Amino acid sequence: MACLSNDARFTLIQMLSTRNKEESPPDNYGPNPPAAMAEFRLEKVFPVYAVGVSEPDPNLVVSLANSGSGVGDPIWDAVREEAKSEADKEPILSSFLYASILSHNCLEQALGFVLANRLQNPTLLATQLSDIFCGVMLHDRGIQCSIRMDIQAFKDRDPSCLSYCSALLYLKGYHSLQTHRVAHALWNQGRKVLALALQSRVSEVFGVDIHPAAQIGEGILLDHATGVVIGETAVIANRVSIMQGVTLGGTGKEIGDRHPKIGQGALIGASATILGNIKIGEGAMIAAGSLVLKDIPPHSMVAGIPAKVIGYVEDQDPSLTMKHDASKEFFEQIAGRFPAM
Repeated sequence: MACLSNDARFTLIQMLSTRNKEESPPDNYGPNPPAAMAEFRLEKVFPVYAVGVSEPDPNLVVSLANSGSGVGDPIWDAVREEAKSEADKEPILSSFLYASILSHNCLEQALGFVLANRLQNPTLLATQLSDIFCGVMLHDRGIQCSIRMDIQAFKDRDPSCLSYCSALLYLKGYHSLQTHRVAHALWNQGRKVLALALQSRVSEVFGVDIHPAAQIGEGILLDHATGVVIGETAVIANRVSIMQGVTLGGTGKEIGDRHPKIGQGALIGASATILGNIKIGEGAMIAAGSLVLKDIPPHSMVAGIPAKVIGYVEDQDPSLTMKHDASKEFFEQIAGRFPAM
């Protein structure tokens, strides 16, 4: 079974031609560069995105197995190679790795299998869930892009993430996020009861509660993820990192648009609570344990209950560097603003 529809497949060479000229090698090879040049370009696709040098091109992350270019899906290729290596190292896991990864044709099928087996219960069977997940992912190019951008985010930003394979198999933050993407697609199709059923299972199994209507960008990291709550009208832009225990909630019983809007590249620390229809600016950093009730300017650092601006972030996207702490010099500067007790 094909993993992507034919009209969703493009050659990598054609897509990379749309990137900035300074990122492309000289046109000495004409319209058909050698395979080595294609591999060189392929290696740049995800690292460039991961460090925030440029906006990702969604076309760069779709599988190319049937495109005729001879270039495969770099994320899926890495997952398979890692699974083979792990099976050699730990023979006791060989059957598990085969069933979860090596028996599948693409990342979408493997992810659907993993999610289905994590979320199944006696009345919601793994086979049924697998059909649901694969049915959505194999026909939604946006999700195909996002699941790859997300797994790259986990690999690059979480120092405990050993490999793409480990993120796919074991990290409940990644599992919660991808289940939400499927639930969100179902919600938008009008299949709201099924979407809510998936939300409920994720809450029960992973301890993560994301409303299916919430809008979440790509390149997202849910680190640890336990206790994360994201409300119905919340919007999260691309390249955001969220730690455990974070709440993006409302302030009461109001209806309509009532949840936070998180700007691109923001970093939200553990157990931070952000309430109401407020805006967190691009590249902002919310300190752990903060209570945020007002708009936060872009690239600012806030802390406290209620949260106040205590400085500004040097990094364009603190979500990528994952630097939760400030320097000694910064705290000395802040302390100098207050009189001695």
